Amino acid sequence: MKQVFASYLLSNIRLGPLALIAMVVALLMLLPMAVIVATVFTGSLDVWRHLFETLLWDYLGNSLLLMIGVGFGVLIIGVPAAWLVSMCDFPGRKFFTWALLLPLAMPAYIIAYTYTGLLDFAGPVQTLLRDFTGWQYGDYWFFNVRSLLGAVIMLTLVLYPYVYLLSRAAFLEQSPSILEVGRTMGYGNRTGMLRLALPMARPAIVTGLTLALMETLADFGTVQYFGVSTFTTGIFRTFYGFGDAAAAAQLASVLLGFVILLIALERYSRKQARYHTVKGRSVNRICLTKGKALLAIWVCVFPLLFGFFIPAAQLLYWSLFEAVIGDSFATLAWNSFYLASAAALIAVACALVLAYAKRSYHRKKLVKLSVTVAGTGYALPGTIIAIGVLIAFAAIDHYLIGLIKQWFDVDVGLLLSGTLAALLFAYTVRFLAVSLGGIESGLQKIKPNVDHAAQLLGYKPFQVLRKIHMPLLKGSVLTAFLIVFVDVLKELPATLILRPFNFNTLAVRAYELASDERLIDAAPASLLIVLVGLVPVILLSRSITVSNKHVLNKSAKK
Repeated sequence: MKQVFASYLLSNIRLGPLALIAMVVALLMLLPMAVIVATVFTGSLDVWRHLFETLLWDYLGNSLLLMIGVGFGVLIIGVPAAWLVSMCDFPGRKFFTWALLLPLAMPAYIIAYTYTGLLDFAGPVQTLLRDFTGWQYGDYWFFNVRSLLGAVIMLTLVLYPYVYLLSRAAFLEQSPSILEVGRTMGYGNRTGMLRLALPMARPAIVTGLTLALMETLADFGTVQYFGVSTFTTGIFRTFYGFGDAAAAAQLASVLLGFVILLIALERYSRKQARYHTVKGRSVNRICLTKGKALLAIWVCVFPLLFGFFIPAAQLLYWSLFEAVIGDSFATLAWNSFYLASAAALIAVACALVLAYAKRSYHRKKLVKLSVTVAGTGYALPGTIIAIGVLIAFAAIDHYLIGLIKQWFDVDVGLLLSGTLAALLFAYTVRFLAVSLGGIESGLQKIKPNVDHAAQLLGYKPFQVLRKIHMPLLKGSVLTAFLIVFVDVLKELPATLILRPFNFNTLAVRAYELASDERLIDAAPASLLIVLVGLVPVILLSRSITVSNKHVLNKSAKK
């Protein structure tokens, strides 16, 4: 065993500066999770015992019910919509193909604020109902949007695109010959879908479902505003209410267990994946007419209407005609934009180093493992990362304060905790995987012969990256930058926990106004977040369209 370990170390010792930097970055990205796990075994158990006896089971039960409800919802919306736009032909299909992605631009907490303003007792829907019928308070029953069911609906409306996107890709990759063989065996369209297409697309569907469930576990704004006690709200309340970082870390470790379980499920599903190609020709779509076509249109219109157009229209109306835009709005926008820009630049720079190190040292397992570890942050909720960063930076601060006090007899105060540095680090950990995926995809399009030729000319790895790969990766780098930029703009729990004193962003301000029941005044900040969030959705839609055209053109040439 010792000989095997020694040979493994020796095979990875001879690493260049690029690989060593990549491994250091990966270790830094792992810091918050390592701190959470380590902190579980420290501190007093009194708060944890109190939580276990009183609130823990509410957190556990509500989180499980939320996951079950959202999981069921995204499946019944995303899979049928993906099947219809991929395998059927009906009026408006081309529009729905890309438009069904639009709810991705709508953060869950913003759609929650919007529908609360619409459906509450004082909202326009119930007011119109009372004016029309003459009913008074208590004379009628109306759906309470501020409930667990309301949170399930809100999250479902904005998370179904994960399942839709991956399911659609899986359906398009399946060979049409399989369905045609099914028809010769007497399978109709519905039977062929249930017995052939769906089982083959199962790994992709499970992957999309896993992503949606991880986002559900990570959500804070929606469940907090609706008063639903989940692990994310529990961690937040424990940290601020009890002031006990160890107890918050202990709760976060339980949530981390849920996340690891979901990742394991997704990896297991991926191992079962089978990839199918079009075999040189495009899909023969099923032509829907009359009633079936109307049903297909309604299946696609429903999530699009309630998940994007109604809340976006309401936000626009409030912003233009009713909201009071304060003097601080420009400052909030500037804070959000420069913070998101800085975080996106850092994430893209780290992703470039990691992706190119993996490419250059593809035979070194330690480098590949480091890059994989660095990309795990996206699976962690912002609350967990924020608590881990806060504990780690507080420990570093106390060590530095003691050291400087001992050497120079100067009290410098906190250097990292409560600063933008902590916030930017948390953003990088959370969203590095997003930029890493885009840049790795771009690097895969560059043939390895380019690297070999540059090395023969005497270029070092950093020179190859700067002079050759960077010009070729402009599109991938820009896309990765924009996606991280928008994700940071929407991030709420990490910003709430780590932001410096008296520092606000658009997301935080929208949350504060909504918490004060000033939903109309929260509309301008919410609308700006949604409009900026459309950018990656448009880029994603364009890339899918271009990819499909490329496949069809290639098939036609054959």
